[in-house]
This record gives sequence, structure tokens and C-alpha cells, in this order.
Amino acid sequence: MEAYKIAAPTAPFDACRAQLEQMIARVSAPDSLRERHSDTEEYIATAGRELQRRMLQEQMDLRGAAERRVSVRGDDGVRRTSARVRTRGLTSLFGGVSVARLVYEAAAMDYRAPLDATLNLPTESYSHSLRRLAAAKAAITSFDEAVEEIESATGVTVPKRQLEQLVQRAAEDFTQFYESSSPHDDDPDDLLVLTFDAKGIVMLKRDLRPATRKAAEAKAKRRDRPMKRLARGEKRNRKRMAEVAAVYAIAPFPRTTDDVVRELGPVRDLDAQRRRPRPSNKRVWASVVEDAQTVIETTFQEALRRDPQKRRRWVVLLDGNETQIDQVRRGAHKHGVHVTIVLDLIHVLEYLWKAAYCFHADGTPQAEAWVQHRLRMLLDGTSASDVAAGMTRSATLQSLVERAAVDRCADYLLNNALFIRYAEALHDGLPIATGVIEGACRYLVKDRMDRTGARWSLVGAEAVLRLRALRTNGDFDDYWTFHLDAEYRRRHASRYEGDVPDPLAHIRPNRPPRLRRVK
Repeated sequence: MEAYKIAAPTAPFDACRAQLEQMIARVSAPDSLRERHSDTEEYIATAGRELQRRMLQEQMDLRGAAERRVSVRGDDGVRRTSARVRTRGLTSLFGGVSVARLVYEAAAMDYRAPLDATLNLPTESYSHSLRRLAAAKAAITSFDEAVEEIESATGVTVPKRQLEQLVQRAAEDFTQFYESSSPHDDDPDDLLVLTFDAKGIVMLKRDLRPATRKAAEAKAKRRDRPMKRLARGEKRNRKRMAEVAAVYAIAPFPRTTDDVVRELGPVRDLDAQRRRPRPSNKRVWASVVEDAQTVIETTFQEALRRDPQKRRRWVVLLDGNETQIDQVRRGAHKHGVHVTIVLDLIHVLEYLWKAAYCFHADGTPQAEAWVQHRLRMLLDGTSASDVAAGMTRSATLQSLVERAAVDRCADYLLNNALFIRYAEALHDGLPIATGVIEGACRYLVKDRMDRTGARWSLVGAEAVLRLRALRTNGDFDDYWTFHLDAEYRRRHASRYEGDVPDPLAHIRPNRPPRLRRVK
């Protein structure tokens, strides 16, 4: 055999046939007919993986034997004229296989393997299908559990460290995918809603933000009390905030004060819930790497892709964070778009309930009536500053000693009075609660990242957040196609001058026979 030619298999797929015959003999034997179905099921699952592995191996052998020499010029402009056979391993969903192919070399230069490009082989030993499975599992459950589930489903062991690396590689095209995807086809009459929040993730000390890490190190030097005991109001300084954002379209839905109060009550109006429009074309995501300003800018860019002419009504739902409000205003000014900022009603209610307990006992009808009265005032159009003034004046007249919650509530209302115009919002059919972003904080971040004992690296946390966002948005399948194309360009096409030579170009796909016209 020539040094640069791979021998053709003498009996293609004979190993597959032998494995299949062995399985058939096993399941048709008298002893097998009397065993429990679960035992037969387990055997077929295990032996079937070996059948699939052999099929993949022999198909790789056929490809290698069919490979022809081609002219290879690398991206460095150097021609590789020396060809020899080299074999590499590939760990697939069914187990390990080997891939024999021609590699082209030149003196003192790294090699090129065109068949690797034709197969779009990854640089690591794990196949793209195994990478996809790792990404899907790790997005849902812990890395340790993902290792166990992959081994249980495929019989392949992927060590935890390698699993984490596969997950990171799987998520690397997230930003480019959304930047290149077509904008959603929203109804032009729908509201365009942007909303933001943040959720802390427990990080490894090296990956905390500088200020948090410095505070953690300063506290670690203190030895005057047990390390695990915290004073009132003290933080552990071990979390880094993940910035969470969402963009969606929703039809305007005018309501009255009674409608909102009824929705907040213990008994829901099912007919009203059915009539209520649902968010459409929702995209949510979170980042622990990017800061709030960057996430807000990305959100504005996504909104502009949906409404480049800026003709729709833009609504921004926030919880009163002053930094976020300032950044949203700057973003709106930068892009020349008018936004209506609405303060989340649920956050306002939280402040009102805490203030109510300064006047009335916890859980009493009087406290509930106090909150509902002020809620109705805000929904009916009474200015937030008047509501704040009324509660502070009442606290002073009653000479309340414990009134800190009242003052905090009043300050919150005063600071955000411009965004508590609920009567106008209800009339115009705008949303006034941040349920979408609160839900995103829970299922994007908390449900996966906040497991007991978890300590995240920066790159690991970011990768998992991206994969969870893809699944939540229903984009995972489309993303994976994009990711494989990006892998081809990044790992293969970029290493050649011009087009990648195809060593299997001489193979033509089967075509149905052409029919002759008979007169």
C-alpha cells in the first residue's frame, strides 16, 4: 500500500452484522423468552450501543478509504505536499472510534487534514453530538449529576472537568447567534417591553468583582468571632450579580383599579386571565460577565432590531434601582427613542406592607385595609408624593417610635414618583408588574445556580446562563446549527487559503434513474 493511501475495508460492516446476529440469537433464545422484560430491555440497550459504535466505526473506515489526495495550501500561504496516514480518536455517543485520514505536512509547519474539515471534527476528542448532550444536561442539572446521566444514557464517561470545558465551548457563539438572527415579526401595534433585574451567584473568590473580593479578604482577616457567624445586616461578600434582561411584545390591555385589585386578591378571575394578552416573541438572557450598562445597551440593540423606525410604544419596567434608571435614560437618549418607565407595582406593595406593620399588627385586617387604601390611591391617580406625605404625617401625629419602614416607603415613593403614574398606565394598557423578569431571575439563575454548596467560576457560570437562556427562548436547536457552522469556519475553513479542498469530491450522491421518453 502507498504511504499516503488508506486501505479499503475487506468486508465493510461485517462487524455490524456479526453484532446484530449475536443480539438476535440472544433475544430469541429460549432462556431469553422466559426472562423479565426489563432484563431484555437492558441487554438491548447495552448491546445496541456497541452495534451503533461499530456502525459508526465502519462508516469512518469507508470514508478514510475513499479519501483522495488533494492540493493543500494553508492560511499561511504554504503548500503542504507531503501526505501520510494519521489516525485520531473520537469519543462519540456510542463510545470510542478511530478516524484514519491523510494529513498534509511541510517542513517546520503544522499539518492540515482536509477530511477533518469534511467531517467537521472537533479539536477535542469528544464529538459534537456528545458536546450537545453535555450542554443540554448541564443546563438543567449540576455537573456531577450531568456526568452520571450521560454515562447512564450512553455508557460513555466524561469526567467533570472535561464536561465543564465542553459546556463552555458549546456556549461560545451565543452573542453572534443573536446578533445575526432575523428580528421577530411583532405586531406593529404591540407594546415593546424591556425589563431588567439582577440576581446574585455564589462565586469562587478569584472571580468576584474587585470591590466584593476586597471586602471578602478584609473580613477573612478578622479573628474576633467565628467566621461563619454574621452580624445583623452583614453580607458574606461571596456573590457576583448576574444581570438579567428581557424583551418581549404584548398587546395593550387597558384595565381599571378594580381589575388590578381583583387580580392581586386571593381569588383570581379566570375569565379575566383568559382575556389577558400573553407576551410574545420573548427573549430573556442573563450575564455574570457583563455589567448592567452593557446588558442594557444589548437590550436596546435587540429592541431596535425589532423596531428600527422607533414607531412603537417602548415600555421599560424597573424595580426602582437608581443606577438602572439612570442607565436606561442614558440609553434612550443615546438612541433617540422615547421610553415610558414604569415602576413595578409588586415592589411598591412590598414597601407598603412593611410600612403598614408600623401602624397595625402583622396579619390583621386593619393592616390589609391600610395597604389597600393606599394602593387604590396610587392606581386612581393620586400622586406618589401625596401618598408618601400622608403616611409620614400620620406617623408623626401618632408619635410612632418604630417608623423606619414608613420613612423608607415614603422615600421610595418620592424618589420614583415620576414612574408611579399607574392611572395613565392602566388607561393606556401598559404592564405595571415585572412578572416576566422576576420569573427569568428564578428559572434562569436561581433554580440552577443557587444550589447548596455550589461555587461558580466566571466562565462556567456564563456558559450555563447562556445555555439556559437558549432553552428558555426555544432557540437551542437553531443555535446548535449555527454553532456547528461557526465551528467549521473557526476550526477548519480559517486554516486554509481559499476554499477547503474536499478529498471526497469524487463521490456523487445517489440520484434516481432518469426516465426516457418513449414515443
